Amino acid sequence: MRIGDLAHATGVNRRLLRYYEEQGLLRPVRLANGYREYADQDVAAVRHIRTLLAAGLPTAVIARLLHCVHEDGERLVPSACPVMIDNLRHERTRITETITQLQASQQVLDEMLDTALSARGSDQ
Repeated sequence: MRIGDLAHATGVNRRLLRYYEEQGLLRPVRLANGYREYADQDVAAVRHIRTLLAAGLPTAVIARLLHCVHEDGERLVPSACPVMIDNLRHERTRITETITQLQASQQVLDEMLDTALSARGSDQ
């Protein structure tokens, strides 16, 4: 199938599909005329990529883990790849640290906003 067909089947635009290819997540066959030819299993691969992105994984990690997942109905299930658990734990820790940093930033902004609103109220 061509890139337009894959875009239609997955709901992912062509530009993003080309980006996935650049990141090594998709590997279409290149025809003599330069067109990309995608296999039927690329539809599932794009669904897997989208799910892993939604979990907060960067494309570099997805490239290492993509072969370690499969679908069980509507659910994405990790297989027993040795790298899967370590990578998921590492990414969970990274996300937790980011959440902590964002909460600290939010607290500083809240304090600044409270101060600004208090100063504004005393000026009136």
